[in-house]
This record gives sequence, structure tokens and C-alpha cells, in this order.
Amino acid sequence: MVNFSRICLRKYGNFVDNLRLYVRGGSGGMGLPRLGGQGGNGGDVWVVATKNTTLKRIKDKYPQKRFVAGAGANSSVRALKGETGKDKEVHAPVGITVTTDDGRTIGDLNADGDRVLVARGGSGGSLHSGFEPSKGQARHIRLDLKLIADLGLVGFPNAGKSSLLTALSNATPQIANYAFTTLKPEIGKLMYQDYKQISVADLPGLIEGAHMNKGMGHKFLKHVERTKQLLFVVDVCGFQLASKTQFRSAFEAVQLLTKELELYKEELVSKPALLVVNKMDLPDAEDKLEELQEQLENPEEFSDLLPADMIPKNYLTFRHVVPVSAITGFGINHLKSCIRQSLDEDAAAETKAVHREKLQALRYNSHQHQ
Repeated sequence: MVNFSRICLRKYGNFVDNLRLYVRGGSGGMGLPRLGGQGGNGGDVWVVATKNTTLKRIKDKYPQKRFVAGAGANSSVRALKGETGKDKEVHAPVGITVTTDDGRTIGDLNADGDRVLVARGGSGGSLHSGFEPSKGQARHIRLDLKLIADLGLVGFPNAGKSSLLTALSNATPQIANYAFTTLKPEIGKLMYQDYKQISVADLPGLIEGAHMNKGMGHKFLKHVERTKQLLFVVDVCGFQLASKTQFRSAFEAVQLLTKELELYKEELVSKPALLVVNKMDLPDAEDKLEELQEQLENPEEFSDLLPADMIPKNYLTFRHVVPVSAITGFGINHLKSCIRQSLDEDAAAETKAVHREKLQALRYNSHQHQ
């Protein structure tokens, strides 16, 4: 019998859902005492919601993650009023919360074009300041992708996602509304004995009517970006989307779903994922499960089962493969503990990373001041 709780160490680092940036407003310009001239104010730094951008793109384009606005011009005989420094804009995706380093919210970006001021420019030198300019505001900020749930369900219509969500949740899943998206996923809450709650999102209609060789449509996959981890759900006996389409085994379903994610946004495949093999109450389920497990151990050997354009570039390695029956309740408790374990592991790793980043910043600052 195969160990279904095999934890696979996998490469993180492609999907980015939060970023820490250094922002600094521009310094003001010098005033001109003998003529009463006023220096220009420094520019401001803004975070602006922009369609079709991602946090990963910011990270790749600006590896230093430093954004500094322009300095105000000094007052001069030719221009007594110095020019204002140039503003700096950080283009971020829609659906972002901007916070200070200690977690206080500065603002939200819910729609294309929304702007949040994150660092003010310094004032130009004037009579009030003895013609001395002031420095711009400097601080670290965080951009966080707003999450709709801890886990997102990924599966074809027949996989039994909604019955699984009901079996996992203590109550009927709620339809949720969000300011930053028109999507209305169903959210199920998992309750644990120590009162911890974990949320799971299902979007009804995911991939329904999509053709095999096309992406699922951006609308459906947007919710997957906004979850910490993925919960793939397949029917152990496979599926057929419509009478005209080909029958697909559980293994093929996993690869087709992986390919769909990849077509939408490649870095999604680097999110931590668990696989739920549902409908274990069906006849022959045990044999089918064993076959699936063997195929998942060596996916390359079985890729000829798929059309060439549906073979994913990277096969997903699941942290846990959990057989369940949403109808009888078999395996549901084990699945809940696997979900909890997977999320707790990541939370611990993230805390460690944040501490490391702050330590490096402290060291960097102390070197600067020596």
C-alpha cells in the first residue's frame, strides 16, 4: 500500500502574493534667503492599480525593490519658485492591500486606476523653515494580494467539489462578495478543535464548457490566484465532459487541470497543492486509486495517454494524496488534518523568511551608518 501522506519538498518562489518595498519621497529644494525664494517640494511615491500586472513582475523588474521620487529644484535667481520633484508610481495589480511594515493598512486597490499615497515628498526651503528644505518620508511598505480563502478547489464539474465542500465544512458554504472582483465563490469554513478556522473556496462552473485545448477562461482562474494553496479534486473513476468528448482517467484529469493552470499563468503551478481522490465509495475504486498512485509516481512514463498539446511543462508534485468519499465521509477527517499540516508548514516557513528579511535590513542599515 502506498503512503498517501508523502510530503514532497517542492520548489517555491515562482508565485508571489506579497512584496516588501522601500519607498522614499523626494527631498525638497533649497530656498534662496536673500531673495526670499522658495525651493520646490519633493515628489511623492504612489502605488497605482494597473490591469495586467502582477507582483512577480514588480519583483523581476525591480530586484532592489526601491522606489524613490524626484527631488524638488533649488530656488535660483532665474526661478525663485523651485520646480516640484517628479512623482514615482509603483504599478501593482488590482485587489491589493497596502500596509506598513507592522501591518497597519495604508489603503486598498480595488479597481483599475485606484491610487494610494505611500511616501510624501519633503517641503522646499522657505521663509518658515529658514530656507532649509526637509527630507522626503522614507519607509518600508508591504503589498499583499487580497486572499479570498486559504485553499482553492480545482476540478472538473463532475468531481464532486460542492459535496466535498459541504462534507468538510460545518455549515452550508456561503456565497461571498468581494469589492475587488465580480466573482462570487462559495466559501466553506473548516473548524478545528483548537478553534482554528481554515477557508476553502469553490467557484461553481469552473471549466464547464471549456474546450480541452483552451485555458479555462481567465474569469474562472482568477480565484485560484487568491488562495494560499490548491486543492485538486478528481473522480477516482475518471470523467467525460459531454457525450461528444473523450473519456478521461483520473490521472489524465490531474494533468489536464495542471495544463489549464499553466496556460492561464505559469507561476500558479508552483503553489503548494494537495490532491483529493473523491468517490472512493464506487466499485473498483481501490484498484483505480492504486493505478493513479503509480501513474503519479512516474508521470513521464504515462504522458503518452495525453494529446501532445495537453501535456504540462511541469508535473505537479502533491504534498498529500488523500482518498475520500464525500458521500460516506470516508477520509474527510484525514483530509482536514493534511490541509492543516500543509498550511501550518507554510506559515512557519513564511514567519522565518520575514524575520530573515528584517535582520538583513537591520544589518544593511547598521553598515550604512558606520
